[in-house]
Amino acid sequence: MSAPEWLMATLGESRPLAPRIRELTLLPDAAYPAYASGSHLLVQVGERADSPANAYSLLGAPRADGLRIAVAQAEPSRGGSAWLHSLAPGDRVRLTLPRNLFPLHEGARRHLFIAGGIGITPFVSHLAALDAAGGDYHLHYAFRGVEDAAFVDALAGHSRVTLYDSRRGQRLDVPALLADAAPAEHVYACGPRRLLDAVWQAGSRLRADNRLHIEAFDAAPEGANGQAFSVHLVRSGMTVEVGRDESILDAIQRQTPVRVDSLCREGYCGTCETRLLSGLADHRDRYLSDAERLAQDRILPCVSRAACERLELDL
Repeated sequence: MSAPEWLMATLGESRPLAPRIRELTLLPDAAYPAYASGSHLLVQVGERADSPANAYSLLGAPRADGLRIAVAQAEPSRGGSAWLHSLAPGDRVRLTLPRNLFPLHEGARRHLFIAGGIGITPFVSHLAALDAAGGDYHLHYAFRGVEDAAFVDALAGHSRVTLYDSRRGQRLDVPALLADAAPAEHVYACGPRRLLDAVWQAGSRLRADNRLHIEAFDAAPEGANGQAFSVHLVRSGMTVEVGRDESILDAIQRQTPVRVDSLCREGYCGTCETRLLSGLADHRDRYLSDAERLAQDRILPCVSRAACERLELDL
């Protein structure tokens, strides 16, 4: 995948949507292209040239008053969300042109949306697009209390939206919901890892028919992932040491100037897929097929690890 194209923008407005969530309005220096619902952009979170980039869904079509994204402050934050929350109008940010890895499927007769927490953001634009086109859909939105959720007031009472506030004992039954999915219905999910894992496990029938679409922007949880190992970047001529508590992707970004294009960092989207030249991968993604995993010629460095002491990657 080609490297993203960056441009500068000014923060026009930062307003709270909830105690931990802010909506930012970004004013690009140059004309910004049109994009379809479900699109996202990358924002460089920090002032250094090597600061990481986070992905954020675009909340609706481009408007004269700028591009809108919603940012939830992570607990604990690795610095990105906290930095964005600290910005004031007039501050400068670096962002990319839009991409869309989570579009509406053109052949779907009906769309079933499943959102958890800040995973509501890509569906804001999808609902607006479908309302304008007269499309058929239903949104199921689960969250932990209205103080940790965005757009609840706007969605409450909507005939095509069901809300689940866990602090009120309201639970989303994912297996039952997917079991009732009609043959021409496509299912889309975005939210925390636990929700997406539940959707993935219950959606085998949908996956077989290519009717399940998942997007994840949360960073993978930290913790002991296995043994340490080394990764040699063949084209760059560099070797990195991957600790047991970090991903290959994080190790590369921490120890080298090499930048691997990435998005979800949870093994769902395939953006960081890299050729595996040597070694045995411990595949932990939800993107590659069983046959692709057995071939041992590619790897998703955001989540997968080594089943040996050394890997060689085409980087």
